[in-house]
Amino acid sequence: MARTASDILVDVLVDWGVDTVFGIPGDGINGIIEALRRRKDEIRFIQVRHEEAAAFAACGYAKFTGRLGVCIATSGPGGLHLLNGLYDAKLDHQPVLAITGLQHHDLIGTSTQQDVELDKVFQDVALFNQRIMGAAHVANIATLACRTALAHRGVAHVTMPVDLQEQAARDDTRAPRNVKGHTNALFAPELPVPAESEMRRAVEILDAGQRIVIMAGQGALRATDQLEKLADRLGAVIVKALLGKAAVPDDSPFTTGQIGLLGTEPSQTALESCDTLLIAGSTFPYIEYYPKPGQARTIQIDLDASRIGLRCPAEAGLVGDCALALGILHDRVRRHEDRSFLETARKGKAEWMRLMEERGSRPDLPMKPQVAAWELGKRLTDTAIVACDSGTIATWWARQIPVKRGQMHTLSGNLATMAPGLPYAIAAQIAYPDRQVVAYVGDGGFSMLMAEFATAVKYRLPVKVIINNNGSLGQIRWEQMAMLGNPEYVCDLQPIDFAKVAEACGGKGFTIRDPKECGAILDAALAHPGPVVVDCLVDNNEPPMPAKVQAKQAAHFVEALARGTPDALGLAAAMFKGRAREII
Repeated sequence: MARTASDILVDVLVDWGVDTVFGIPGDGINGIIEALRRRKDEIRFIQVRHEEAAAFAACGYAKFTGRLGVCIATSGPGGLHLLNGLYDAKLDHQPVLAITGLQHHDLIGTSTQQDVELDKVFQDVALFNQRIMGAAHVANIATLACRTALAHRGVAHVTMPVDLQEQAARDDTRAPRNVKGHTNALFAPELPVPAESEMRRAVEILDAGQRIVIMAGQGALRATDQLEKLADRLGAVIVKALLGKAAVPDDSPFTTGQIGLLGTEPSQTALESCDTLLIAGSTFPYIEYYPKPGQARTIQIDLDASRIGLRCPAEAGLVGDCALALGILHDRVRRHEDRSFLETARKGKAEWMRLMEERGSRPDLPMKPQVAAWELGKRLTDTAIVACDSGTIATWWARQIPVKRGQMHTLSGNLATMAPGLPYAIAAQIAYPDRQVVAYVGDGGFSMLMAEFATAVKYRLPVKVIINNNGSLGQIRWEQMAMLGNPEYVCDLQPIDFAKVAEACGGKGFTIRDPKECGAILDAALAHPGPVVVDCLVDNNEPPMPAKVQAKQAAHFVEALARGTPDALGLAAAMFKGRAREII
């Protein structure tokens, strides 16, 4: 059988080390699907139930492996369904290649069925975005797409008319200047060293600092040792952006945990009182949580020069690899003997962790959401991979599940979209079949793509899905009340028995109602050899309180209760009972 344009496309994927593609077949990509079938021993095709999940899984695969994630969808609606997951990859800077189909090349633009010019639709989400014009065009475009996605850590998109997918790969289709064999799959990753002048300036600033905070983000995930060594030399406190949760383990003597709305009180206190800030691989988007302008001298390390000073004015910009830059700084800065700033932070962290344990051990009924998170955290292996979702679930993940050295944790960072938790976990389990993988999700996010649990069953992936089931869109509920002072409205969800859903899909389902049974049920669920759903029925009235409640937030909350929030008395009782106990 003659080789086709689709065969060339798959050849390029193999050359670039792609071993997994997530997607759904369709008539707009039949030629590519057939080429993938012929190479099924080299590339696994993971059939998902929704194209959005394919894009999320590709993003998760990239996050957990550092390799190129690939998803595929048919023409028209299939391609459109990819967009949310691709924006997740774009905003979190993950290398993802999206492949889509188009209608017959001579019917595009004629209002034929599914006539959506996806290359035009994808103009904003993709940093590389091209339509393949024939078999001789494939190798050039596909190779450049893979290289661009990896080099610039973003989304690349290629789309091909369905009839051209089966075009025979003949040399006589080439333009005279399109010399065969002029490109290959070599990728030279950048590990740039920051400019010497900026490095000297950074050392000067750090040497002069007395209360130094290191903010670790996603770019520092592979720089754990360098972060801790530099913190030790400087007497610095390490605080972590959400995507940097696993940058250092939470039992490190240098970290106070997360920052921001979902962060810890000692982390926020450290940021409010520091005189020097070193931002390592982060552009944490919530500007209000950074030191006030003029308070702290700032140094920033980032691979992308355009992101230096994006959130906070920087005096020194170290454009380069985070681990390399941190290592050079460690070797050049003077040792700070004054440990008072760090010791104060450590005391604050110890108090905070006692509070987290108290919240995670409450015997109240309905069960507090912190209990399930705390009990889960104690049972995760040292190499566990945890994929979280957006919503109140992210609060409990950030605070109640301490990260251990060797674990990987992530969620949708800058897009903060609902529903990626399970697709991320599926991708992680495929990439690391021997590691414990947990999707820690809310009932709102899980229900959006819960058919993907059947994907886990189909491919015998022992993913454990732990659902924080509070019967509502809890984060929206909180935002309506505490951020705006409005009564809660249209946030309650129709109940779903998720354990039965798991059983209906062919997996195992558990339900937890009583905190006394939580640990034992989690033990049984984690020990089960196949995919599992654990439906944790938790208190709907437990709000995700900030570490430091602002007067404006408290006033809005009281205003919302007074204006007619449903079950206002129950919500107030749950909130103030817990806080009063902590004060006493």
